[in-house]
Amino acid sequence: MSRERAIAVIDSGVGGLTVAKEVMRQLPEERIVYVGDNARCPYGSKSPEEIRTYSFQMIDYVMRTPLKALVIACNTATAVVLEEAMEDLPLPVIGVIEPGARAAVQVTKNGRVGVIGTETTIRTKAYERALLRIQPDLYVAGMACPAFVPLVESHMANSEEARRVVKETLAPFLHEDLDTLILGCTHYPLLAPVISEVMGDRVRLINSAEETARELSLQIATDAESKQIERPDHLFVTSGDAHKFRTIAEEWLDCKVNVQHNSLEKSIQP
Repeated sequence: MSRERAIAVIDSGVGGLTVAKEVMRQLPEERIVYVGDNARCPYGSKSPEEIRTYSFQMIDYVMRTPLKALVIACNTATAVVLEEAMEDLPLPVIGVIEPGARAAVQVTKNGRVGVIGTETTIRTKAYERALLRIQPDLYVAGMACPAFVPLVESHMANSEEARRVVKETLAPFLHEDLDTLILGCTHYPLLAPVISEVMGDRVRLINSAEETARELSLQIATDAESKQIERPDHLFVTSGDAHKFRTIAEEWLDCKVNVQHNSLEKSIQP
């Protein structure tokens, strides 16, 4: 029955919690199975072959649970494996790049959009292509920010070190006359207060989580039978340190979470 099927959210680490949080807000009756590959994070500096291997290990893991849909919450993985996953899997597969691009086009007033992401996401120009498909006359500036993900994974997003790193990294963007900045990695919204402080009030930050959850809600059937009175029993799985993951997850989601450890190299049903 539909109520037994979950929504899978996969990510290279804790970043996809930003998407999971928005799915929980928009679709509170749905159960989430979340997998974060923290042990091998970050993905952004890895080869496309490694990213594909690791992504499909996560996909193989969650596919052993009955699913309504799969959300690839990692921008890097979306850029590398989304099309293949959409072709291969018998369920809706949603990435975070197209929803984020649509949101940015709707928001920008001066047509100058910045994109920050991992090295792979920026190198593939996935956001640039998505943006220009929607509005060909946009000015798009991309920047890789490889130091950001380790800050988040180390639970240092609110530290003085994070402020220093973000300020130094984004300094070139302060001269681009941008009015919109896409946080092109799901880890980056956890740094949003610092990024906003550096970029200034006139630059609107785009977190694709809200648009991704909205697209998800359009692609799955949520009928009266699937609605639950009690909060669904979500499951969070990490290939890394379960205690560290739980600390970040509970802080971000503002609730207790069930976290399990799995290397993701074995086929174990969640």
